[in-house]
Amino acid sequence: MISRELARELAPHLTWRPQNGDQFFIPRPEISEQVFTVSDMVVEVISRGGDTRFHFNGTVEWALDSVEVAEVVWLPREEQLRSRLGSHFLSMDADPGGFVVALSGPGRAHHTAPAADASDAYAHALLYVVSHEAIAAR
Repeated sequence: MISRELARELAPHLTWRPQNGDQFFIPRPEISEQVFTVSDMVVEVISRGGDTRFHFNGTVEWALDSVEVAEVVWLPREEQLRSRLGSHFLSMDADPGGFVVALSGPGRAHHTAPAADASDAYAHALLYVVSHEAIAAR
């Protein structure tokens, strides 16, 4: 999963249309460590007496009533980040230091610094692209 720091850095550059399976966190101290998943249905796992069941709930009892999309930070998945790179994406390679993404521009070819997680490598690549596109637009 992408690091929270990289997700925060990317947030101003990404338009997010929440879909089932997307994850986010709420940057409020009391719940900032919790990751939420967008879902039409809430499924709770209950274990009693050695039996495990799924309970389908309309809502979770302790849940917030609601929160604005602008108040949360999206945690894009690997494939979502790769897709946003579009034609700039060339490859991802693993090396002893982690994952490295190769890009074709903008401006010139670029390789990210190694990242321990593939999602973070894609996030670094996307930050490179959006920052250089902003510079080129000036």
